Order: sequence, then C-alpha cells, then structure tokens
Amino acid sequence: MRFLFAIAQEIIAPILVLLFIGGVLQRIFKFDLRSFSHLLTYALLPAAVFISLYETVLDGPLLLQLIFYLIVFNLVLIAVSEVGARTLKLERDTGATFKNSIVLMNSGNYGVPVSQMIFATQPIGVSIQMIVMIAQNVVTYTYGLYNLISTSKSGLDILRELFRLPIIHALWMGSLLNYLQWSLPTFIELPIRQMADGFLPLALLLLGAQLAQIEFKAMFQGVIYWSSFLRLIISPAIAFLLILLFKLDGVVAKSLFIGSSFPTSRNSSTLAFEYDVNPDLAAQIVLFSTILSAVTVTIVIYIAELVWG
Repeated sequence: MRFLFAIAQEIIAPILVLLFIGGVLQRIFKFDLRSFSHLLTYALLPAAVFISLYETVLDGPLLLQLIFYLIVFNLVLIAVSEVGARTLKLERDTGATFKNSIVLMNSGNYGVPVSQMIFATQPIGVSIQMIVMIAQNVVTYTYGLYNLISTSKSGLDILRELFRLPIIHALWMGSLLNYLQWSLPTFIELPIRQMADGFLPLALLLLGAQLAQIEFKAMFQGVIYWSSFLRLIISPAIAFLLILLFKLDGVVAKSLFIGSSFPTSRNSSTLAFEYDVNPDLAAQIVLFSTILSAVTVTIVIYIAELVWG
C-alpha cells in the first residue's frame, strides 16, 4: 500500500493539480490554445528533449543490450496497437490517436520519479529509466509524428513536415554532443535549460485547458477503455515475456518491467492538438490512463519486487 500512496501523493496529485489549474484558467480567460501548442512544439519541447539527450550518461555494453530490447519491445507494441485499431475498425484519425496512446508512454515526468523512489539505493535503475525515456522520445518524434502527419499527408510531404520540426534536430544534436562529450557555452546552454524546465508545467496546463472544453461523460467510451487496457496491462505483460526471453535479470529486468507500465504520454495529447488529430480523445486517454495507473503501476511494482527482489 505504501507504493500506492507514494505514487498518488508524489506523482499523480501534482499532475492533477496542474491539470486543474489549467482547466480553471481556461474557463476564466478562454485562451487561444493553438498559440500555446505552437510554443510547446517549436520551443519548449525541443529544448526538453535536447537537454535529456545532452545530459544522460550512457554505458556502452548495457546501452547496446537495452537498445536491442527496446527496439523489439516497441515493434511488438506497434504491432499490437495496429491489430487493436484494425479490430476495433477505427477511422484513420481515431486509429492514429489510439495507436499513439498505446506505444507512447509517460517515461519522463511520471517514469523518472517512480524510478527514483524505487531505485533510491540502486542508481543503475534510474539510469535505465533515463535510457527508456530517451528511446520514448525517439519513438514519439518519429513513429508518433508519422502516425499523425500521415492522416493528412503522404510520401515526401511527411518527410518535409518531419524535418521542418525543431524536435527532430534536437534529437540528433543532443545525441551527437553527448557522444562527442562537447559542452555548450553557458550563454547557449542556460536559455535552452530554462526552456526545458518550462516544458512540463506548460504542457500539463495546456492539457488541463483542453480537458476543460471536454464533456467528461465522453470519457466513458470503448476506445478509451481498450487503449488503457493495452497501455497499462498488456504492455507490461509483453515486457515480462521479452525479459524472460532475453534472460535479463536483477535491477535491469526490474527497471525495464516497471518502465513498461506507465500511462499514456502527455506528448501524445500535445502533438494531437498541434496537428488537430482527435485532440479531445487524446486528452481523455491521457487523463484516464494516468488516474488508473495509480493502481496498475503499483501492482506491477509489487510483481517486480516478488520476481526480481
């Protein structure tokens, strides 16, 4: 029970407070949410991704092992989401949002704090979660973006749209500087870091503002239930099987298993809003899966403790 209360108090509650504030402010002031979305997509989000890649310490042999696992894990998730969308016979835009809600998980502001709680005396567990977070950033701004853009564009238009986005360049520049171990001058690093620090609260405030425009009875629909079931239950089940298949053990296995159980990423909602691909549904899934995850993530942590100690 202590994990349930800790997760609710230290992770879920702060998220819900920011969502509530965003909703109240939207009701009062009626913001132009599209402008805030552009600010996130073209400034704060690239800065956050760049800093995460620029700063993370990567260990060679472990990194290769994790990359292989994460490639397989994400490919299986993509396949499951595709089968789910086809089985439910979803329209193209709804299917894109549905698939992103399963493949893209909240490994950053949710996953990292959970890992810091669990692996307080085992820093490698937190480092593994950071690598998972980086992998999720790559998946989000390649597969996730492709999913959304392909609903209205095709062929070279998709590539042009992708390379037009600062986030794509933040990915390779952050990785390159990390690999070369080059340090940015303070007058460049400081403003990037300040923008990165502003990303999370503004993203959650924007999500709260989106939710303020939604009728909550709309959350009670099958596609949201199926999305949350696949994200919160089937995803860790897949991870468990892959961990056994790859004969991973100890802290590595435990961290990867827990890291597969987090709710749908807020970025899936941010991007859906930016590209106007079923943004209401995306926001509802983020909220529903985040609330439900207080229970499901706790169960996954309990199983991880039993199996890997």
